[in-house]
Amino acid sequence: MPPMTKVKICGITNLDDAMLSVEAGADALGFIFVEKTPRFMTPEQVAPIVRRLPPFVTPVGVFWDHPAGHVKAIAEACGLRALQFHGDETPEDLETFDLPAIKTIKLPPAAAGGLAGVGESLEASRYRAVVSAILLDSAGRWSEGATREPIEWTTAALIVKRHAAAGSSLPRVILAAGLTVETVARAIEVVKPYGVDVNSGVEAKPGRKDPDKVRRFVAAAKGAA
Repeated sequence: MPPMTKVKICGITNLDDAMLSVEAGADALGFIFVEKTPRFMTPEQVAPIVRRLPPFVTPVGVFWDHPAGHVKAIAEACGLRALQFHGDETPEDLETFDLPAIKTIKLPPAAAGGLAGVGESLEASRYRAVVSAILLDSAGRWSEGATREPIEWTTAALIVKRHAAAGSSLPRVILAAGLTVETVARAIEVVKPYGVDVNSGVEAKPGRKDPDKVRRFVAAAKGAA
């Protein structure tokens, strides 16, 4: 029996949404430290939430081209246990961190058609020695709360297959970009990722989660083959 897909609920901005996600069965929660985005959080806001999390739920800090010293200071202040990087960070940039790192690899949206972006699996291999996972996301920068456009799942599936064939020499693959309650089970069936990452797909509005969507998303992801 294949292992159950891990679920990360990202864009947590308050304790109620954090506890809701935990109770629904999320494995990790994402806190966004990227300024001028609708779900931006400060260490003073995040630290009290992290202190309330159960020991087996991982708090992940999300960063975008921030200086290493800034990232380390926030990680220590908040008690983060993993770091996620969405910018142009190089493998050399990520070598300085002791915590597990996730690096975003940006793919064209599904609307682009074909298998564009398969080469990104080779780019991902550049990070094999310094990250625990790669996150496949769409290429556009985050907008003011807009839903992310899905990436081509067949492309993501090819990347997962390449990584699986390489065994432990390549990092695990997490699927993001436009996942919803209605699509996550099918996405997992096609791609077979290590985990999935959702933000706007389970929101009532930017920065506030919809309890029903969170519960249904986690249940669909955990029940997918």
